[in-house]
Amino acid sequence: MEPKRPGAFFGRRKGHALKSRQAALFETLLPRLALDLGRPPPSDLRTLFGGADAVCLESGFGGGEHLVAEAECSPQTGFIGIEPFVNGMAKALAAIDDRGLTNIRLHHGDATDVLGWLPAASLARFDLLYPDPWQKRRHWKRRFVQPESLAAIARLLQPGGVFRFVTDWPDYAAWTLRLLAESPDFTWTAERADDWRKPWPGYTSTRYEAKAKRQGRVPCYLIFQRR
Repeated sequence: MEPKRPGAFFGRRKGHALKSRQAALFETLLPRLALDLGRPPPSDLRTLFGGADAVCLESGFGGGEHLVAEAECSPQTGFIGIEPFVNGMAKALAAIDDRGLTNIRLHHGDATDVLGWLPAASLARFDLLYPDPWQKRRHWKRRFVQPESLAAIARLLQPGGVFRFVTDWPDYAAWTLRLLAESPDFTWTAERADDWRKPWPGYTSTRYEAKAKRQGRVPCYLIFQRR
């Protein structure tokens, strides 16, 4: 079931002008990697990657540092990346091209469209790193983590699959913990404080995370398992 669309989970789509190479990759590389949401998805999502061992998804990948590092470290796994911002997508395309990665597929747009398109129990992992916190209370309804989106993620994850979430805003961490605690579909895997204070093994930090730390904000790393 496609989640209700409460409005876009993101703000502006474009910042500074693209470099010539970045603009060219939008015309040449992105069409080859883009999901075709106009067609039904394959019943086995792994076939999008020529028979990968599993498929993972990262929503709102920013500049693509984490997504690209994950794909480079796990060449037998397929990765789907979603990003609405032009400049973030441009950086990711350049990194994918530089590394010659073939195990990434992309969607340049709203994650809601992809969540409604993907087949049930098709993902091993769903990553949501540093989503917009929408700090003002009147904007909280635009946060990505909502009961409807969590139900959609639960539909997509295989039993035992994981939802990984990172934020540097304490109230968004509390918001997420509350909604996941109320969900019948997920279990928080933390057993001690270091499980949410420290990143999971193999985690690749991003430029946004470095900026947050410089400004004194402390990241919170949460992992939930699909029941």
